[in-house]
Amino acid sequence: MSFNRPALVVLGASAFFYVTAETLPVGLLPQISAGLHVTEAQVGLLLTSYAVVAALSTIPLTALTMRVPRHTLIAATVAIFVVSQAAATFAPTFLVLALSRLICALAHGVFWSVIGPIIARMAPPDQIGRATALTFLGNSLAIVLGVPIGTAVGQWLGWRFAVGMMAVGGAVCVLLLLAVLPKLPPLPRDMAAGSAERLRNAVLILRDGRVARLCLLTAVLVIGHFAAYTYIAPLVRRDAGLDGAGLSVLLLGYGAVGLLTTFLVGRYVDRNPGQLLLILLGAQAVSVALLAPVLGTVPTILAALVWGGAFTAIPVFLGAAPMRVAPTARDAASAVYVVAFQIGIGGGAFVGERFVTNGQLGALPLLAALLAVVAGVLVFTSRSVFPFRLSAEDHHRTSAEAAAPH
Repeated sequence: MSFNRPALVVLGASAFFYVTAETLPVGLLPQISAGLHVTEAQVGLLLTSYAVVAALSTIPLTALTMRVPRHTLIAATVAIFVVSQAAATFAPTFLVLALSRLICALAHGVFWSVIGPIIARMAPPDQIGRATALTFLGNSLAIVLGVPIGTAVGQWLGWRFAVGMMAVGGAVCVLLLLAVLPKLPPLPRDMAAGSAERLRNAVLILRDGRVARLCLLTAVLVIGHFAAYTYIAPLVRRDAGLDGAGLSVLLLGYGAVGLLTTFLVGRYVDRNPGQLLLILLGAQAVSVALLAPVLGTVPTILAALVWGGAFTAIPVFLGAAPMRVAPTARDAASAVYVVAFQIGIGGGAFVGERFVTNGQLGALPLLAALLAVVAGVLVFTSRSVFPFRLSAEDHHRTSAEAAAPH
């Protein structure tokens, strides 16, 4: 069995637009703030409200859509994304902009819950992590190209034009998904359960200690990251005097290093997930901590680039883990993982807003570094979630468990 590369590429493109649109306000804080007459801190809360809705809706909506063919479901989530971005493009007020993003948030959790199991069904058992890395290059490209180009376009032609680009790109992805994805009917065990039972199973998956540890680690790490990353624009403005085009170039470099790291570690996701994840977490902790003091332009840029290289690759390891630790309940495990990630994004953006409002911008990198260290401790003490070494036999055993009737 080989990769279905066209399908994985289109899934990656869809992920690109989802990630770009979700984080685009980070690069356009000043423009949206000025255009809709609200503070930059309020614009930062766009990420919080989005994440809260995604977190609350992911498990019930994933459970309720278990009987929908997977290829149809993921295309529908991208179609909802298109509608929401079109509404955001023409939003007359900040409230309308926030509400339009919440429409997208409802589909967001389902999109990320099903993309992992879809990837797993289109890749050989011992290459699921590599296939995940290939698809998640879309996430990295969103940071490399999507956010910096969106930021530059938003500064040049207005933030509405940048958001409109997301709607157009998403529409193209919907058409391509319908054309290249194979038929992926629901698994028999999902068809057999009723809606209430599927919802209960999705929640009870947290009783699995490995899934619970994955979710805890994810929430801790992502809270720290997004507390600082949401306010990277004012951080680098304070530390390095970067704004406008300079900020766009830095974000481009941040993502470019992340893309390179994702590519380099992708081939090892299925072999040494624990070891590599610890290295990435260590690099993130050190680099983001260096942004706390005002060290000047060059150290700030170098620290930001290492930070981008480390964190951008980490979701590849986190996203592949539910397929490995819960082979018989991949959709449910993916759903609660997505909830943990969204709690991290929303919680991080909220904590960041509180720090910034109280004049503690410089403390955000220290918080991010501390929580990266805590995540590293969790990885080191959770070998069953992130083994230091995996063999082909391990992968085939997991695949056999996933295929067995339950």
